[in-house]
Amino acid sequence: MLKRLFGYHVALLASALLCSCATLGPQSIPRDRQGYSSAISDSWKEQTLLNIVRLRYADAPMFLDVSSIVASYSAEGQVDASATFPPHDSGTPTFGGYGRFTTKPTISYAPLTGDKFTQSLLRPIAPASVFQMIQAGYPADFIIGATTRAINGHYNRSAGINARAADPQFVQLAGLLRKVQRAEGLGMRIERRDNGDATVLFFRGDASPQLAADVAHVRELMGIRPSPEFNLVYGASARNDTEIALLTRSMLEILLDFSNCIDVPAAHIEEGRTLAGYASDAGAPGSHRLATIHSGAQAPADAYTAVRYRETWYWVDDRDMASKRAFAFMMMFFSLAETGTSSPAPILTIGAN
Repeated sequence: MLKRLFGYHVALLASALLCSCATLGPQSIPRDRQGYSSAISDSWKEQTLLNIVRLRYADAPMFLDVSSIVASYSAEGQVDASATFPPHDSGTPTFGGYGRFTTKPTISYAPLTGDKFTQSLLRPIAPASVFQMIQAGYPADFIIGATTRAINGHYNRSAGINARAADPQFVQLAGLLRKVQRAEGLGMRIERRDNGDATVLFFRGDASPQLAADVAHVRELMGIRPSPEFNLVYGASARNDTEIALLTRSMLEILLDFSNCIDVPAAHIEEGRTLAGYASDAGAPGSHRLATIHSGAQAPADAYTAVRYRETWYWVDDRDMASKRAFAFMMMFFSLAETGTSSPAPILTIGAN
């Protein structure tokens, strides 16, 4: 009886070790996918916020892309057993074992430099991409205000060395486009033409008298003719009354605009460490911030994302839905700035044990 019981325990332990090895791969997928996805998402937000703060202090931004993650696993086990029979002998049966599980992920980072830096940060966002986001349902006034420097000769605001207020016509246009968007009066399509693809915007102004009036006001401000369709082009001003010209910003310009939304310590401005940004209580049309980024000496208790820079904490409050949404949109603008070029080979590879 004792012999059978001892053999049962040994077999049970060995079976458990073998089963754990057999299911190691499948069990790692849901755990690793969620874990790495959350870690990359959080670090991406922190890296973006840190670069926004750096730009406010005239420091050069630096981006590291996670180009690949290779996770390797190993599991091993051993069963030891000994016994003395028959039972009346003084010896007692013993059994034992051990198991070991190890994971060694290899994470590769690629610095954003050279041609990749130019195309991702310095090249203006395509006008078609701006209106694709609007057509997808994102607020037109926010998208236009964040990504566009000018529409048909009417200029947006800017801060820093070349600070200027927005043209009243630009503010009106952004608000009217939002009203037309809500009424489903704005659309776009891509047409294939002999000289290349063309983006065509169209207005549907016959749904209601209010929509017709708003579309007419948009045409008047832009200086375009009473036509349902217009060509969307890149530029500060249109060549004729059948074009809508967007002078779009680059990703670097968008980051600079966000950097002027930081409530930096007043002493930093007085000491000349940084310039004054957008006022937090600005009430004039077109002067509202894209987001609000706070600063303080202590780490925030409830932050959407937070970083520490020059002995000061900077963060977006998790209870500020407008700022969180604006920050998330800005992260999406990175994808709009991508041009499809492949990433360079990993430069720095770190084995994390």
